Amino acid sequence: MKRKRGTPRLYLAASGVEEMPVANTEERLLALLATLEECQAFLTDRANTETARLLSLAILELRMELHKVTDSELKALCDMIASDEPVQEPTARSLPPYLRLIK
Repeated sequence: MKRKRGTPRLYLAASGVEEMPVANTEERLLALLATLEECQAFLTDRANTETARLLSLAILELRMELHKVTDSELKALCDMIASDEPVQEPTARSLPPYLRLIK
C-alpha cells in the first residue's frame, strides 16, 4: 500500500448533500441544529452574548431551511409581531401553521 503525498483532501460537512436522500439530509441538518444550539447555550453561559447572537442567526437560518420558510413569510411574521394591531385569523397573507402568532 502506497502512502499518499501532499495535503489530505478536505471534506466539508455539506459535501455531497445534493446527492443525498432527503431524509438523510434532514437528519444531518437536525444534528447540526442540535450542535449549534448546544454551542449557543455554552456561549450564553460564558457571557459571550455577541457570539451567541450571531449563532442564533445561523440557527434561525437553518430552521427556516428545515421548515421551508421563505424570507417573505418571515418578514410577514415580523411585521405582524411589530404592529400593535390585533391579529386577525383569516388574513390575505395567511401564514403556515408553524408561523402563527400565539399571544
